[in-house]
Amino acid sequence: MKEKILMVQPENKEINRFRRLQINNFAQVTMPYLAAFVDEGYYEITLVDEYCQRLPYKKRFGLVAITVNTPNATHCYEISARFKKNGAKVVMGGPHATLLPDEVSRYCDYLIVGEAEGTWVQFLDDFRNGYPNKIYKSVEAPGLSCLPLPRWDLLKRNRVMKGAIFATRGCPYNCRYCNLKQIYHNCFRARPVGDVVLELKAIKSKFFVFWDDNLFADKTYAIRLFQEMKPLKSKWAAQASLRDCMDDDLLKAAKEAGCLYLFIGIESFSEESLNYAGKNINRVSEYEEIIEKIHRHGIMVQAGIIFGFDNDSIEVFYKTLEACEQLGIDGATVSILTPFPKTPIYGQFKDEGRLLGSDWAKYNSKTAVVFEPKNMSADELFEGYNYFRKRFYSVGSFIKRMKKSRTNIIINFFINLGYRMGVR
Repeated sequence: MKEKILMVQPENKEINRFRRLQINNFAQVTMPYLAAFVDEGYYEITLVDEYCQRLPYKKRFGLVAITVNTPNATHCYEISARFKKNGAKVVMGGPHATLLPDEVSRYCDYLIVGEAEGTWVQFLDDFRNGYPNKIYKSVEAPGLSCLPLPRWDLLKRNRVMKGAIFATRGCPYNCRYCNLKQIYHNCFRARPVGDVVLELKAIKSKFFVFWDDNLFADKTYAIRLFQEMKPLKSKWAAQASLRDCMDDDLLKAAKEAGCLYLFIGIESFSEESLNYAGKNINRVSEYEEIIEKIHRHGIMVQAGIIFGFDNDSIEVFYKTLEACEQLGIDGATVSILTPFPKTPIYGQFKDEGRLLGSDWAKYNSKTAVVFEPKNMSADELFEGYNYFRKRFYSVGSFIKRMKKSRTNIIINFFINLGYRMGVR
């Protein structure tokens, strides 16, 4: 008889409410990907994404697997307790389990620390044979070749959800607020181009996102990938660093392969804040030139912007809005600076006594301030963040930005409308 396994992509109510207000959402790739490693000769898989599904608490499972990120941690502990009460064994992994394994291990039977390609398979074999270890830890960077295709067929998905894929893993840079270096092995890796293209062909939607942290980091690889993607005639988005977007060859190849827009971590329009954040690859003086270059290639710019750096005062919200409008930035993903565990900024704020508690549900960068800012109050930071979002996605601001951008205006309008609905 097969062991019943439930695989959970968790999402607490606060994050779910925030995401569902805006229609521009992509599927999470983690659990469909890990489900592909499960041997269905021994396991019967149920896959649930809480973005659009409810957890089947009344059903019985022998094993429940949960991927845990920091803002969902407390919610995941509650999920674990409910299934354990019904006799299930619980295994946890993911970013928070890697950052704070001692904490997470108190709420599960088994723990997977770090990248899971090898350890997840080993755990499943050990669990089936009756002698699983308490902790499995990735000791070396797993290879990314010959990976199985994600099990999207197991997932109930919202019709407007776009597809997702990853081609590379890691980032060569060291921003002080980012926890990638603590979550992944500190090396940049890429999947074979042929493997990526094969997986893209299996994605039903012609619209998808690369879930990579920096798709442009290896120029030679990226151009080769884009050349192989051209016949697919897909439309997609990806994340890249601003400096890598100075390369016309990369932008040309990306556009010809179907790139609609790039998410670019601008973060701030202050050199002091960029230096404080460790974002030394950005130069404010270069913003206009690079953004115009991206637009000339017919690609939209979705700027990542963070408020709350120690150099930020209440004027930052107005100045940032003005700069975005002058540069014709097409869209913005706005975040409140969040000191995630193990990052340099977390260590600094903890030493200075500036953390406002450890309620992990508030560590989501969107709905709460979890530290005491230096040049404004926590309330002023939150109010300013909301002010910027409302003004940026107003009709007036959209018109100002489009007069400068003039890039994919119809598509741009609908993307902005999706975010505006969320703000409202």
